[in-house]
Amino acid sequence: MKKFETEVRLSREMGLMDATMIGVGAMIGAGIFVLIGIAAGVAGPALILTFVLNGLVALLTAMSYAELGSCFHDAGGGYLWVKEGLPKWNGFLSGWMSWFAHAVACSLYALGFGAYFGHVLQEIGLEVPHWGFISPEKLLAVGIAILFAYINFRGASETGKIGNLVTIAKIIILLVFIGFGLEMMFRQGDWLERFTPFTANGMGGVFKAMGLTFIAFQGFEVIAQSSEEIKNPEKNIPRAVFLSLAIVVPLYLLIAVTALATVKPSGMTPWDYLAMHRELALVEVARQFFSGGGFMILFGGLISTMSALNATIYSSSRVAFAMGRDRNFPAFFGRVHPKNFTPHWAILISLAIILFMVLSLPIEDVASAADIMFLLLFLQVNIAMIRLRKKRPDLNRGFSVPLFPVLSILGILMLLFLALYMFNYSIVAWIVTAVWIGCGLLTYRGYAAHREVLHALKIRTLERIERKDYRILVCLSSPRTMSTLTHMALAIARKYEAELIFLHLVEVREGQKLRAGLAEAELERQSISKMEMLAEKVNVPARSVIKVTHRISQGIIDMAAEENCNFIIIGRQKNPEFMDRVFSSLIDTVIQKAPAEVAVLHGTTEPERVRTILIPFGANIHTRLAMEIAPALAEYCQAKLKVALVFASGATRTERDEKASQVREMISQYALPATLVVVREHDVLQGIVNVSRGADLVLMGGRSGDFIDLLLGKSLTQEITEQVACPVLWVKEYEERKSFWTEMFRSPQKGETTDGE
Repeated sequence: MKKFETEVRLSREMGLMDATMIGVGAMIGAGIFVLIGIAAGVAGPALILTFVLNGLVALLTAMSYAELGSCFHDAGGGYLWVKEGLPKWNGFLSGWMSWFAHAVACSLYALGFGAYFGHVLQEIGLEVPHWGFISPEKLLAVGIAILFAYINFRGASETGKIGNLVTIAKIIILLVFIGFGLEMMFRQGDWLERFTPFTANGMGGVFKAMGLTFIAFQGFEVIAQSSEEIKNPEKNIPRAVFLSLAIVVPLYLLIAVTALATVKPSGMTPWDYLAMHRELALVEVARQFFSGGGFMILFGGLISTMSALNATIYSSSRVAFAMGRDRNFPAFFGRVHPKNFTPHWAILISLAIILFMVLSLPIEDVASAADIMFLLLFLQVNIAMIRLRKKRPDLNRGFSVPLFPVLSILGILMLLFLALYMFNYSIVAWIVTAVWIGCGLLTYRGYAAHREVLHALKIRTLERIERKDYRILVCLSSPRTMSTLTHMALAIARKYEAELIFLHLVEVREGQKLRAGLAEAELERQSISKMEMLAEKVNVPARSVIKVTHRISQGIIDMAAEENCNFIIIGRQKNPEFMDRVFSSLIDTVIQKAPAEVAVLHGTTEPERVRTILIPFGANIHTRLAMEIAPALAEYCQAKLKVALVFASGATRTERDEKASQVREMISQYALPATLVVVREHDVLQGIVNVSRGADLVLMGGRSGDFIDLLLGKSLTQEITEQVACPVLWVKEYEERKSFWTEMFRSPQKGETTDGE
């Protein structure tokens, strides 16, 4: 496992047209096809006003997206900006809400597909039966959600030119609908009568319909999420955001006008007729235009729902994946499938949320829950934009929101008003939203806040390790090993210009006050001060700390964190008794969690007695660390270096030659002044023991594992340590320990070996 990967950047291949089509495609999704009939029943003829006002609300937020997207060019969008501009819990909550909002939007699109495809099946004489309490539409919705989750798991997605073609197809279908609708409307001549009374259900109906249909206006955010791939993002992101709204809002208005003006139902108003047909309202209207009109809208609805479902499952799972990678979620959310290179656990858990919403709520409540989440998420983005304008005036803004901060505050107030007004339309949606936000706050308080801080600390520490910018913590526990540990630490510190911190821990029993250990601490001062003097002689900066603690292991971890130490050196007996092994294993288990490289010395020696250092070659990352620090030890002790490559008797000549060539390359890579010794023995352990007979110190990769592994499992590393005559220094690179459940469900990678082998 490597500590760091090479930075990966996405090629900026998307021009203004591509970016605009992304936004248009995300907005002209299932919302306009599925929700217009339901919204017409809520707002009446004022559905037109609903779309005008929603366009205004979207424009005010789009300005914030345009400004922030023009100066932050990394993928991430709103989640990234809120993390940057607002307190940490806001950043977590924005990601938490974005994940749920996209998952619930997936549920809406799946339900829309179920309604449209169910109607297609009825038209051709097929009928999906009820399955228990699950209606045919919900059964189809479940099926399509699982299908597209699988498509995302396999790594296939609608992108680039194919995505543009789908978007253009949707626009053409809607333009044909509008064209036939306007022709019929003007031919009939009495269309104005169908718009009276205009506010049939009052302004309350307008506000409810605004909240219900806002999801059809939020797709411009996808442009910002793709900012890492857009050419000239300072100019093209703002342009694409505003162009996408300029295309979509007039389309929506014309669809609303033609839908209301062309139907002449007997005994009911046009808006009641549309509400009666719910998700299929546009299909029923298009049937009146020409014989294939209904089929055309069905086709448009199907490709829209599938396109939106595919893209939104992608967005939902990627938000969860990003939060897992940031350690806001458990680490398995951030895992990538070894074959498909997709975040399979994030997709699976997102799918579980989608299916729960599909099966448990009607389509109106699903749409309302998604709308409330997006309204609150956009509200946070607007606040973040105001904060970042003041906090980061240095940013190169390709677009700035005019009349700052008046328009942004107006947008915040309108978003908050719409979200709160949804109480009057769907209490269930607000209950779902409140429960989800409450769970998010509890998750942040109980899990993510601590993990996020630790993860940030690990990143900073590992960056210093990569630069070999060491601060070394030397754990002095026994007078027997103090001198040897100090010399080993001095060798590394001189090579890498590191600072040493000598630590002696005084352990007091649980229940006792820590003051009880102060007397013993005073007794240790003199012996530790000798180590400081030793460091001073070779011009290595050093200081000492005596710490009183209830637990040795936790004391080491706390000290490493307090002093930003990224290299820990501790001592062990060469052949410990069982109880000593128990004690050592407990400490080592905890130390493995520290973001630090670790050296464990078994036995004692002095620099003048070390004339030959042997490095048994092992195929793990810890051996690489041994090769990195070997020159420092050799220079300090004025010793020779040998690298031993031991083959079992069954190894073929070709295998031996290939491996020997690889090891020689590594010796050259690390500039080791070392000779390579190739040994063939019936038993690898015996071969290493034999070749170590002329060595004064064995330097090798250490072993990892849980407490039971370290206590009872005898790896090759442990066997070598016990059987060679000279002291052994284990070195271990930092490896982030996986949880039990992560390891349970992990498939072994090709070529993977156990530690120490």
